[in-house]
Amino acid sequence: MAALLFIAFIILLILGVPVAFSIVLSSVVVMLKGDVPLLMTVQRMFTATDSFSLIAVPFFIFAGDLMAKGKVSKVLVEFAEALLGMIKGGLSIVSVLAGMFFAAISGSGAATTAAVGATLIPELKKRGYNEAKSTALVAAAGTIGVVIPPSVPMVLYAVIAEESVNTLFKNGFVPGILMGAILIALSLFEAAKNNYPKGASFSLRNVCKTFLKAIWGILMPVIILGGIFSGYFTPSEAADVAVIYAILVSAFVYRDMGPKELFNIMKGSAKTSAVIMIIISCSGPFGWVLANWKIPESIASSVLSVSTNPYIIMFLIAVIILIAGVFMETSSAIIILTPVFLPLVKAMNISLVHFGIVFVVGIAIGMITPPVAINLFVASGITGLPIEKIAKAIIPYLLGLVLIFFLILYVPMLIPGLM
Repeated sequence: MAALLFIAFIILLILGVPVAFSIVLSSVVVMLKGDVPLLMTVQRMFTATDSFSLIAVPFFIFAGDLMAKGKVSKVLVEFAEALLGMIKGGLSIVSVLAGMFFAAISGSGAATTAAVGATLIPELKKRGYNEAKSTALVAAAGTIGVVIPPSVPMVLYAVIAEESVNTLFKNGFVPGILMGAILIALSLFEAAKNNYPKGASFSLRNVCKTFLKAIWGILMPVIILGGIFSGYFTPSEAADVAVIYAILVSAFVYRDMGPKELFNIMKGSAKTSAVIMIIISCSGPFGWVLANWKIPESIASSVLSVSTNPYIIMFLIAVIILIAGVFMETSSAIIILTPVFLPLVKAMNISLVHFGIVFVVGIAIGMITPPVAINLFVASGITGLPIEKIAKAIIPYLLGLVLIFFLILYVPMLIPGLM
């Protein structure tokens, strides 16, 4: 049954069937083979979306789109440049820091890339930075968007693994900061190598001026994450608060959004949310098939018969996660692979929170690895550069992020919340 399930799934993908429908149709094939009533398919599709935590997904997406397409991203970048623009290659650092900060707002890698890229890439090009490498850096910084909370993939993993969204969010900061640190180090090396220019001299007056303009954007993650960690509201409620705050700031503070713009953003967010929710719904029958025929347990037994060394097992899982990120969209990979990996992870007594963080970081790297590299496509759309050119320029940043991925995997004490 396991072979039938995965072979059917792969064949459907090769034939060009969308991922969501490939998931549910491969499940139907197994159900027919096992004489299971097809009514079970519909029941499990409804059950899969019946979770309070999933309310956070569309609202975090909507909040991120509101902030990305408004003036917030621009004023945040101006503030970051006022702080660090005087350093050689300082605008590269600003690109990464802006990506890290926007990650604390959007919860989406594509939204982070779009917001930072639309503001910074033209300016980087104007100041003599290599366009392909600058575009690659912004796309790489976009991967942090799903690691630093709030994070849509973390919500999905928490629902499937029955872990606390709050706990996962608390443990997402250090990995996100490490990813940003390696990208900043690489960008500084690139700046020294190519003798990139310095920006304007440091001015306390300019810092204060840009800070006052950016304060409303800075307050958003403070309100969202502060409210969650202080216990004032749940992550799902925080997502609702984020949307209301983003609308109020855009409409009444920066005044860059009218009813028409709001409606268009709402439509785009609804489409993105619908795609994710359809995948979640279609994964219901898939998960039921896995559980009914005890496929994950069989896979775990097979792997453990090869080796019981947790370092080797985690290395194999890590490689699978990285490969999955190359060919699968982030949400799809989380939804499909989490039920498969959980029995194996539990058998090795590995923290499900640690594994969740590792999983999210690894699958985030897939956002910059073609062919399914959403951040590269977003960056390409902004600059007009071909994907191939950006993919070549992104290799050093990709290797740096993979290094951080294995560091987090094998040195869990780097994440204070796991101690």
